[in-house]
Amino acid sequence: MDCIKDGWFHEKGSLWPGQAMSLEVEEVLFQGKSDFQDLIVFQSKTYGKVLILDGVIQITERDQHAYQEMITHLPMMAHPNPENVLIIGGGDGGVVTQVLKHSQVKRVTLCEIDGMVIEVSKKYFPAFENGWKDPRLQICVQDGNEFLKEKNSEYDVIIVDSSDPVGPAEVLFKKPFFEKLKQALRPDGFICTQAECFWLDLNIITPLFKFTRELFKYVDYAYTVIPTYPCGTIGFLLLSDARAAKEPLRTVDSGFTDKGESLQYYSQDIHRASFVLPLFVQRVIDSL
Repeated sequence: MDCIKDGWFHEKGSLWPGQAMSLEVEEVLFQGKSDFQDLIVFQSKTYGKVLILDGVIQITERDQHAYQEMITHLPMMAHPNPENVLIIGGGDGGVVTQVLKHSQVKRVTLCEIDGMVIEVSKKYFPAFENGWKDPRLQICVQDGNEFLKEKNSEYDVIIVDSSDPVGPAEVLFKKPFFEKLKQALRPDGFICTQAECFWLDLNIITPLFKFTRELFKYVDYAYTVIPTYPCGTIGFLLLSDARAAKEPLRTVDSGFTDKGESLQYYSQDIHRASFVLPLFVQRVIDSL
């Protein structure tokens, strides 16, 4: 456990050189290695339980809602009737739990390449327990890129909850993968992908914009604020041929089975505001 020393976890990565995120560790609950990556779960002093993949924070109990709610509800609330939803990645169960809050949903397919992530998350993150037990959920342990090959105009919403573009997730940031996503999407559907941090990754975000604009009529970037991700922000790419995702089409009261009472971050005002970007980012996008 090179990333844990003297009772502290330190997140260092090639995508954010010269900086690190540290959390004080109370107890290491799990350590293992799958066919794809190293996994650690630890109890932190101030952020609850934390899931680490290859030395990088994936979720903490304290702030996970800022990411899970936004990557889910931005595309779901932009769609008038999302009945069939595909999640690629997201083996921790957070996005599954959020998608299943929508009363219109009839089927959710989770395609996660690493079955160990699913099993470890089921054990250590009980907040997502209801999602795993929901009969509308189908789990497929498979490479998402391979899974999409046989899919054609099937899904209303596709959410790509990927890790950073290194290792098994690298393919999820390439144009051929987005061509498969488009083929699998219904004509009025939405895609939402994890799209990195604009403070650090404009070199990744820029080519994403360029090639997705060749594929989709509407391409928009939104972001959320989350303290344990690099620089405290992470973005989402929203793609559709039907309409822009900037305006929610349904209300929380009518769209959620619990009328939104379980929400901690997302609101319709946050939805609209999340697309308002800092000038230095907007200028880069406008120049493409």
